[in-house]
Amino acid sequence: MPSNVPTAFTDLLAGCTRSAVHLEMRDSYAVDYEKGPFADWRAGYRHDPDDRASWWRPWLDLVQETVNRGVVIRRARIISEPVSEYTGFLYDGTFTNVAAGEQVRWLPRRRCSELALPGNDFWLFDDQVIRWNHFAGDGSSLGGEVWDDAPDAAKLCADAFEAVWTRAIPHSAYEIH
Repeated sequence: MPSNVPTAFTDLLAGCTRSAVHLEMRDSYAVDYEKGPFADWRAGYRHDPDDRASWWRPWLDLVQETVNRGVVIRRARIISEPVSEYTGFLYDGTFTNVAAGEQVRWLPRRRCSELALPGNDFWLFDDQVIRWNHFAGDGSSLGGEVWDDAPDAAKLCADAFEAVWTRAIPHSAYEIH
């Protein structure tokens, strides 16, 4: 169900008034903009939480601006344990999302077996607009698809996210295994 709303992610977030939730269900992603940072992380580099200028980036500005407008941004990650190397990379950098105002939780895959989950990662804006994130088998991005006229799909996403969120462990309390 293609949409007539803007497809640029920044526009979707800018139009959001109450909530933006993001469900991630893969153990690794091979998105182009993370190749350098992931390689640096593999080589031992870690962000210094006390050196904010070294890790702050435009995405975090966008999150902070959105949260300051009163929008609640939550991200839930379903992960296998022991975690993949890529999940370790995400985990180590998640403090930056939290610093910007995003709430993040982790759910071990074994704790969600009986949950009804959509087939793709997604963002859901104000419980109505879905941005599906499509990936190839190797984790590379195949782009996004925006739906704004699919109330049943939006309900599935909202219900799935809440079910995951309820079971998931806050970032501050989760330790990778």
